[in-house]
Amino acid sequence: MKTKLLFLALIFSSMCFSQLDDKFYQPGKTMKPIENMEYTEFSLPVENDTVTGIFIKSAVKPKATVLFFHGLGGNVSSYTFMTKPLAEAGYQVLMIDFRGYGKSTGTPTHQNIQKDGQKFLEYALSLPETKGKPVIIYGASMGSQIAAHLAKNNAKVVDLLILDGAMSSHADIASHFSPENAAMIQMIPFPYSSKEDIKTLTMPKIFIHSAGDKTIPMAQGQTNFNNAPEPKKFITYEGGHLEGMVKNQTEIISNIDELIIKK
Repeated sequence: MKTKLLFLALIFSSMCFSQLDDKFYQPGKTMKPIENMEYTEFSLPVENDTVTGIFIKSAVKPKATVLFFHGLGGNVSSYTFMTKPLAEAGYQVLMIDFRGYGKSTGTPTHQNIQKDGQKFLEYALSLPETKGKPVIIYGASMGSQIAAHLAKNNAKVVDLLILDGAMSSHADIASHFSPENAAMIQMIPFPYSSKEDIKTLTMPKIFIHSAGDKTIPMAQGQTNFNNAPEPKKFITYEGGHLEGMVKNQTEIISNIDELIIKK
């Protein structure tokens, strides 16, 4: 019995130390062609690594700057189907690949992604193109966690937060896929979660989710929404995970336009 308890304690200790980083991040190194968009590439030194990304120019005079954080797989080139409509609607978009993704070096962890995201935000705000323009943070799927966390830590410079196909926390999504280990997973001290960070955010917020999402249950997006203070908007659509910009682009863009103008 003592041996079994020791074994379980060692497993739990290991889980707490790593916070299951390798389960949450699946970097893609192969870059897909980015077509029919004007963009430039950038790179930023962070500790001993380099993180990279792209700056997509607006098709017209930009209304605002969108900082886009993608999901657990692929890289920036895998998510341009979500950002191209924004550029076409008059938003300039900066997309980052955290450590290990795309052309970025290193290995992603919950902890170093915090540093990557803060460095990215500060870089974006230092650009002449972003001066005097509203700032939108857009988190897709896994990117929702760092998006909400950055919005909390930089609330004075963020004009709108968008969480698309968002999980409520690392622990909640891990528990969803591994219900037999839920009790242990919920005890792991993950460093941040959107459902907690969202509670203090008073800037406008848009939540996008599909009831048919088989990757992240809409109930987790609803938890984020319920925890968030006003002003806020929940937009639904019929389709799969992160298909909002494909299935319901008009409503999403019009709500972004409206909230940015009100702000």
